[in-house]
Amino acid sequence: QVQLVESGGGLVQAGGSLRLSCAASGTISKFNAMGWYRQAPGKQRETVALIFRSGGENYADYVKGRFTISRDSAKNTVYLQMDSLKPEDTANYLCYALGMNSGRVDTYWGQGTQVTVSS
Repeated sequence: QVQLVESGGGLVQAGGSLRLSCAASGTISKFNAMGWYRQAPGKQRETVALIFRSGGENYADYVKGRFTISRDSAKNTVYLQMDSLKPEDTANYLCYALGMNSGRVDTYWGQGTQVTVSS
């Protein structure tokens, strides 16, 4: 069973930076995509950034130019560098992985790490 463990969240002032990490229990190269979602209280879960097996990246419009997703396959870890943070970025950030094999689709989620941005 795949486990995803996030770390790096915390409290930061607006304009500050944080780097989130997502450590996977196995090799991340087997996943078709990995990424980050976030969910604020009373709101729906929303996409933040994805990185694909090909190396391509995709960002939500509200984080483009401020957040950067990356991966270190040797460490089985995906990162989210968050700069120029805004109070509206406050949310629980969850790591996500998608595996597709012989028509079977598997999705995995971490427990999340809380990011709080003060104004």
